[in-house]
This record gives sequence, C-alpha cells and structure tokens, in this order.
Amino acid sequence: MQTLLAVDLGVRTGLALYGADGRLLRYRSQNFGSAARLRRAVPALLDAERDLAWVVIEGGGPLADVWEREAARRHLPVRRIGAEEWRRALLYPREQRTGAQAKTTADGLARRIIDWSGAPRPTSLRHDAAEAILIGFWGVLDAGWLDEVPIELRR
Repeated sequence: MQTLLAVDLGVRTGLALYGADGRLLRYRSQNFGSAARLRRAVPALLDAERDLAWVVIEGGGPLADVWEREAARRHLPVRRIGAEEWRRALLYPREQRTGAQAKTTADGLARRIIDWSGAPRPTSLRHDAAEAILIGFWGVLDAGWLDEVPIELRR
C-alpha cells in the first residue's frame, strides 16, 4: 500500500503518515533539539517508510532542502506548501483570522480526522502533530487519493 508522509517542518517536527485510502495511519511530534540533529535524522525517517509514494512539507529554508534532497535520492516526489495553502482548503476564513484561532481549529479538525481514520487517540496532541495531520490530509486530497472531504469530516 502506498503512503504519504506529511511534515510540519521545524526542529520540533510534526509527522503524519497516510495510506492510499486517505486515512491517517499514524502521527507524532518529535523534538530533534537542533537543526543538525534533524538533518541527520531525515534519511532514517524516510527509510522507515517502505511504501512511501509522496512527501508533503510545510515550510521552507535549509531544513526543507534537506528533506527534498533525501527524497530525491529515493526518487520520491515532494510537494512543498505554505500553511495558507492547506488552511485555505480545510478551514473557513473566519477560523483563520488569527494564528491562535487557526491552531485551535486545526486541533479540532485533526482530532476528527484521527477518529474518522480509526487511528489511536492521542493523550495530548501537540500543534505540530495536528498541523502535520492536516498537511497530510490536504496532500491526500491533492494527490487524488480522496476525491473530496468525507461527509463525516464536513462541518
């Protein structure tokens, strides 16, 4: 089964893995502590996913370049997006008037995606993991793995 890896880029990185059916398989937040540690970890993170078909990254700069280089070595397509791209597709304008408001709304939608997917519920959900979930959900829609937002997730 093909998978899509979504990355909310930063030293504290959010990661979400989706299956070809558009459902979330797993997610996590990881604090690498430094950019150097994150750079060293990227190859192992990509190698850990055997059926990886897509990587979607939110963010830019040198850390995104590391992800793109490592994905290119594996002949994996990468899509780099900004937060405004997935927010525009998944949140109403009134839900993104402030960054705090967007993060709160993103958390709620991420929890609904977790439930819809049958993924394990979090004891706590860090905002970077929640955003990785939404980046990945945007990615499965963009890749055509889902034709539209499932009725259970519509508001």
